[in-house]
Parts: sequence; C-alpha cells; structure tokens
Amino acid sequence: MTTKTLCCDELTRRGLLVGAGATLTGLAAEGLSTQLAFAAGKYTGDTLVVVSLRGGFDGLSAFAPIGSQDYYQARPGIAVPKSAVLAGDGMFGLHPALAPLLPHWRAGRLAAVHAVGQENANRSHFAAMEAMENAAPGSAVRSGWLDRMLGLTGAAGPLAAVSMGDPMPARLMAGPALDVSMKGVDEFHLAADGKRPMAAALRAMYADAPAVLAAPARAADRALKATGRLQGSYAPANGADYPDSELGAALRDVARLIRAGSGLVTAAVDCGDWDMHEGLGPAIKGQRMYDNLAGLSTALHAFVTDLGETAMKNVTVLTISEFGRRVKENGSRGADHGHGNAMMLLGGGIRGGRVYGTWPGLGPRDLADGDLAVTTDYRSVIGEILQKRCGLGSLSEVFPGDVKPSTFGLATARSV
Repeated sequence: MTTKTLCCDELTRRGLLVGAGATLTGLAAEGLSTQLAFAAGKYTGDTLVVVSLRGGFDGLSAFAPIGSQDYYQARPGIAVPKSAVLAGDGMFGLHPALAPLLPHWRAGRLAAVHAVGQENANRSHFAAMEAMENAAPGSAVRSGWLDRMLGLTGAAGPLAAVSMGDPMPARLMAGPALDVSMKGVDEFHLAADGKRPMAAALRAMYADAPAVLAAPARAADRALKATGRLQGSYAPANGADYPDSELGAALRDVARLIRAGSGLVTAAVDCGDWDMHEGLGPAIKGQRMYDNLAGLSTALHAFVTDLGETAMKNVTVLTISEFGRRVKENGSRGADHGHGNAMMLLGGGIRGGRVYGTWPGLGPRDLADGDLAVTTDYRSVIGEILQKRCGLGSLSEVFPGDVKPSTFGLATARSV
C-alpha cells in the first residue's frame, strides 16, 4: 500500500490531497480505495490505543526480574537494583522511571506481560516491525492487524481510526478500511485550502464519480469537517499535564478525540528511540533508558488523568515493540537486538498491578540464542483484549492461523 500526496495543481480524480501533516490511508497504489467491504455499524467496545515502542524496547529494564540472579550476572552495569524498583513482588519490579504510572499500577489499571513476542526471532528493525504490524506470518495476507480489527467492528465514522503524530505506522492500518493519519488535530487540513477553495473543489470533483473512486475523497471531506469542529484551544481536564514531546502531543490529541465523542475506535501512536545499543545505562536520571521511560510514563499518566476514571472505563492502551534486547549487556552500557520482551496494558478493564506470563528464566539453558525466550505470542495478548474489551468473537480474521487468546485473565469482559 502507498499513499500519494499531490500539490494543488495535481489534484484530479486520480489523486487525493490531504496535505500539510494529514493523510488519508487505507488506499490503493493510486491513492484510491479499491475495496469498501465494511458496512456501517455502531461500535460499543473499548477505544483501543496502540503505542508502538519502535527500536526494540527493553522489557528487562522496564519490568526487571529482580528475583533472578542470572539477570544481575548478565547485566552488572545496567540491571535495575532490587533496592530501586517500584512495587517489587520478589520476582519483578517496575523501573523507578515508571513512578508516574505507579498509582495506576496500584489501582489495578496497569499490567505487564513478560516473555512475550513473535514466534520467530528477527533482529531486523524493519522486517520485525513489519511482521508484527502485519501479524499474519505464513499467509498471503498483507493488511495490518489493526485494519482487520477495524473492519470487523463495522465502524464507519470519519474518525473511527486515526494514526496520530509525526511518524506514520507503515502497516498497522494498511488495508481496505479507511483511516486517517494526522500530525495533530489542529494541523489537519487541506493544503492551500483558504487561499483556494480546495475542499469545495474536492467535493465537486467526485460528486458524480463511482462510489469505489469517490469514497476516499468523501471520507477525507467528512474527516476534515469532523476535525474542524474540534480545532482551536484544548484544555486537558483534571489537571493533566502532558510533557512537551511528540508522544505527549499525540496522546493529548487522542484524548481530545475521545472526550469529544468523535467515534474513535482505534488510534495508533508512535514512540521511538528505544534502540539502545549504547548508553542504556543504570537506572538513574540522565541515562537513556531512565529518561525515555520517564517520558513515556509521564505522557501515559497525563492521558489517563485527562480522560478521568469514567472515560478510561472504555479505553485500553497497549504497547508493542518489534523485539526486546539481549539479556547480556554489551561493552557500551547498552544491549543489542534480542527477542523476548514485555508489553504494557493500561485501562479501566485491565486487571492490573501484576506481571503476567510464563517466565522462562535467564539461565544459560533457558535462553533462546542468548535472548529472553518467548513463551507468549503477542497476538494472543492482543486477542484477549479484542475479545473481552472490543467485542470481537473469533480471532481468525484478525490473526490468520490458529491464534488463541491468552487465558491470563488480564482483562475483564465488557458487559453487553
């Protein structure tokens, strides 16, 4: 799938412009939808927010296995000391930089799943993230799993699916379901509109076009109108204080859409800079892992605070990353590309305050080629959320193959 952004003079029925930080995705190679398969429907499940921790998140730092002596032997310079972790249970403890999320952990809204990942190890950033977002190994399916999930909900609102922020997830939302990518709510507009009547021209251009050709333009027009009603100053609620970062801005606008009742079903947000071959460092301020985790946790805390307890009852946030880091630290106070990892889940329907999963151990015989072994398919974790919080039944259309939802009981089932 590719999307095409054209300048004003190139706007024709064969090209769609949603410029200046905004793109309509779910389009075919010419920028036009070739499949409109999903009927309109009213979605009643959680808003699913997927935060992609790009670069290879180090779950062994975020949720440190403090009960493992092998952990401390493998990481003499970067392991999180037992005395420094938060909410330690004897086996695991939270990195001290996750302190902003500690209230949500204690309140049972935040959980982690450890030793999670893809079945096949792949230490290439591009290939591993592409495979994770596609989530259909061994099949001919080329769409993204979030696109397939959206299609099953039947949601057809102009802002049902949004990729928010500067980076644009390449494959999560690839496919026939229409979705919108935007840098931010206030930046979402047609390039040059105002100087030229671009929106009116777009509507006129596709007025008599066949539905399969006109659908993307009409969807873009509806998204522009819906977003336009929200543009202007936004005041986070409940004293929420977002960090001045790309992640903070993106999550603020996701909260903005949710609070406005925009019909948001799912949002994808990127959070990068987790590729810490060097300078991951000990668990103190000023070190890369500490500072990145502090930024992530501060942004997530602001998001939860902004929405408040009532809205968060209908929101689930989960994190994914292409792979974890090697168990053994390298000579640069960092860790190289690994395999097994940890996922975070945050929301009103999460049974939090604990680390889930089947822990394989970190002894020499426990490792998978020097890496934390994967004992839980990341798709099964998502599958439990999709069934219990998003109202989906069979997972076969989202995850081709025999993928079963996890049975950890990490979420409560929504009442119908």
